[in-house]
Parts: sequence; structure tokens; C-alpha cells
Amino acid sequence: MSAPPTRPADRACAGRIEQLIAEELRNRLVNFELAVSTEGLILRGRSRTYYVKQLAQQLVMQATDLPILANRIEVIDHFEV
Repeated sequence: MSAPPTRPADRACAGRIEQLIAEELRNRLVNFELAVSTEGLILRGRSRTYYVKQLAQQLVMQATDLPILANRIEVIDHFEV
């Protein structure tokens, strides 16, 4: 099953949010990206702590009215930055 198409404005908004998250969380969250569909957002990336995972979700919620469908940020013990 393929993902529903996105509007260019939604993808541009996601790009701005990704930049905001990168600036706010710096090296605490890596490979962060937002998958965008007409139904909402899916958060992806890797974090060292659940706190950072939750913080990223909260920042996204504050930045857009699009619903978050899933937070798939992986929490791992260590990673290369």
C-alpha cells in the first residue's frame, strides 16, 4: 500500500520543522526526518534518551497542526554523530 500524496506546502512545512528540531536538539537527535502524508506526520530518527524523543515530538506538536501518526524515533544506547 502506498502512502497518500502530499501537498508541496506540507512538505515545505516539514522541512522547516526538521530544521527547527535540528537547531533545538543539536547532537541529541540524529537522522531526524518527518514523513508527510495527507493524513499527518511520522517522526523518524535516533536518540540517546526517551526524553529527547518526547521533546522532539512536543516541538513538532507546537510547530504544526498536522497530526502525528507515529513517533518512530529509536532510542539507542550510543551512536556516532
